Amino acid sequence: MSDRPVLRWLMQPRHWWIPLLAIFLISAAGVSWIVHEAYHDAPPIADMVGPDGTVVVRGEVIRDGQEVFLKHALMEYGSMFGDGAGRGPDFSAEALHLTAGFMREHYADALERAQGAPPDPDEQLAIAERVKRELKGSAYDPAAGVVPLTAAQVSAVERLRAFTVDRFTVLARSGSFPPPGFIADPVALRALSDFFFWGGWVCAAQRPGETFSYTHNWPYDPEAGNLPTGPVLWWSVVGVLIFILALGAVLFAYGQFDGLKEESLTAGATGRMDAASVRDFKPGPLQRATFKFFLAAALVFVVQVLSGAITITSFADYLGAVGIDLSGILPLVVSRSWHLSLALFWISACWIGISIFLIPMIGRETAGLVRWTNVLFWAIVVLVAGTVVGSYAGPLGLLGGQWSMLGHQGWEFVEFGRLFQGLLLAVLVAWAGILYAGCKPAFRKGRPWALPNWLVYSTVCISLLLLSGFVSTPRTNFVIADLWRWAVIHMWVEAFFEVFTTIVVGWLMVRMGLVGQASVTRVVYLATLLFLGSGLLGISHNFYWNAKPVATMALGSVFSTLQVVPLILLTLEAWRFNRMRRDRTTPAGAFGQPEVFLFLVAVNFWNFFGAGVLGLIINLPIVNYYEHGTYLTVNHGHAALFGVYGNLSLAALLFCCKLLMEPEAWHGRTVRTAFWSLNIGLLLMVVMDLFPAGLVQLQAVLEHGFWYARSERFIGSPVFEGLTWLRGIGATLFILGGVFPIAWVVLQGTLRLKRSRTTQEQVVEPALVED
Repeated sequence: MSDRPVLRWLMQPRHWWIPLLAIFLISAAGVSWIVHEAYHDAPPIADMVGPDGTVVVRGEVIRDGQEVFLKHALMEYGSMFGDGAGRGPDFSAEALHLTAGFMREHYADALERAQGAPPDPDEQLAIAERVKRELKGSAYDPAAGVVPLTAAQVSAVERLRAFTVDRFTVLARSGSFPPPGFIADPVALRALSDFFFWGGWVCAAQRPGETFSYTHNWPYDPEAGNLPTGPVLWWSVVGVLIFILALGAVLFAYGQFDGLKEESLTAGATGRMDAASVRDFKPGPLQRATFKFFLAAALVFVVQVLSGAITITSFADYLGAVGIDLSGILPLVVSRSWHLSLALFWISACWIGISIFLIPMIGRETAGLVRWTNVLFWAIVVLVAGTVVGSYAGPLGLLGGQWSMLGHQGWEFVEFGRLFQGLLLAVLVAWAGILYAGCKPAFRKGRPWALPNWLVYSTVCISLLLLSGFVSTPRTNFVIADLWRWAVIHMWVEAFFEVFTTIVVGWLMVRMGLVGQASVTRVVYLATLLFLGSGLLGISHNFYWNAKPVATMALGSVFSTLQVVPLILLTLEAWRFNRMRRDRTTPAGAFGQPEVFLFLVAVNFWNFFGAGVLGLIINLPIVNYYEHGTYLTVNHGHAALFGVYGNLSLAALLFCCKLLMEPEAWHGRTVRTAFWSLNIGLLLMVVMDLFPAGLVQLQAVLEHGFWYARSERFIGSPVFEGLTWLRGIGATLFILGGVFPIAWVVLQGTLRLKRSRTTQEQVVEPALVED
């Protein structure tokens, strides 16, 4: 341990609660302030009145339009304030641009009628400036409780309504929604158009007391007067400065901890996981009961990836090339919903399976735990089946007024109905309860930070965070509802999932005999400090442009860049773990889980490259201002989600399956081939399509505005469509060489599982219950 007293004091477990509590209190206070400000400064949904006081757009109709938007899952086709899918337009950006164009045409027509000739260039310039002033000056009047509109804006409202009807009902129109007639009710389409108009108004109208709009002048659209503001650039500079200083401080402290030297990391390592110990492993009833989680995960993985492949045919018609058209029976909004929701489910199944599998190695298994594990599995089956059926029936209007309860809530990443969201909460709570009951015998008085405790803490936090998803309703102000959506997604993915990832990787390293538990516990502690310290307040980077106060940009610019720091730290540890693995696995072939270790190395590579590098380059406000809603975000999402959580989940699946299957049922070469196919396939998708497509789209934003980069004219262009075709190379390798073989390995092992030992044969291994 370092001779520096402060560092030595911080690394003593009995003091760990002090930094953790301080970070939690600061972060909780910051998040609470963000929520308060979001409610206080949210753009109003109010009646919009014309120059004569006539109500042109009713606030309640805007909310009706929001319900139509959510009911038909249009966030799986396009986006709102940049959040959502990238196949269709960003409806708020498009509405703003169309409104500005319609207003210019209104004044140009009026001038031509008055003077008998079209406006000259100077007059056109004057009209353009007038439109910008009117868009910015159309502020909410709190005294009257309405939003005043000019005559040009009233005209734009009517023309936008006609445009929206055409988009959803006319087949031949460029940019029409697939399939035409998906929404046919004229009243619903009128309300939907008014909701889009409100979104455009939020993007342009000045926030009270400020010189910029509710969205900080996003999206970039010079024709509508939207240009980046001073705070956007200023906080970007500050974010880079803080990142460099924090990275230097963390690396300095890292180098001072003698306790993290290699000798300490390997102290207490069991060295048991050689080929013979894997072959002779005899699973208990609880461990054998977890196999169905991995079997289900492998099958759902196949469906999830195939639904993604079907989704991509909307960009590049792979299936149409062979005469297959699925758009009529499987709309894009459905296939993309499956692609996102099933990813959550198969990854969760692996995590639940590995954590329960570890119970006999940590605490004590009982017949009761086996029964509860079986109940938990079938609850997950109902959850997955209900989500698949509901996310199909809801958007197609087959569930009537129960679309939100039983179908699709309409939010990206929250594709299940409210009833199934409640079932998911029950599943997570039951999971945490099973882990607590199983790990409790390993808890030691005065040792609250042992690895079994960390495992339970993380699952409890993951369960509690889902409560945020129950706050909003379909009629809650979109801006506020989106805050609660991100409160679940971000806190899971960029805070507590990262902590859980570190814990599971640590457990696997301990079980494979590469490191001691005490060293892993310290790494988990440091990772928790860094992830929670940066991740909780880092939620702010999701709020740059969806009508949150400017102070959230300040927090986001600082803390979102800090989120890369723990990823760099963990990458350094992964490099040392890899070297230790080579040193501790002689003679060649003695190591019993080489395939699993490959996936763990991939986790750390993609944690650094996918989540870290590809995330950092888009998180600075000035960069995010232009790229938000483009393929650069999609690129980061794919690389981080499968790269980190996908590889980790497969590592967990393979670790357990190899111990559960008869040795003859294991196909190591097939698994290794699948590993390279999955990760090279993902890398090819990134470098051949997702990243270059994002750069091309960014260039289109800079040259023409965000609306153009998301228009059918650009998405259907030869360059963008050609890049999408290139994605097929990586996707084919990913699916045929990776997904199918992994599923086959698990499926063929179903009938070749080892016989389970009795619970009386269980022996708790002392090395796994120390801290």
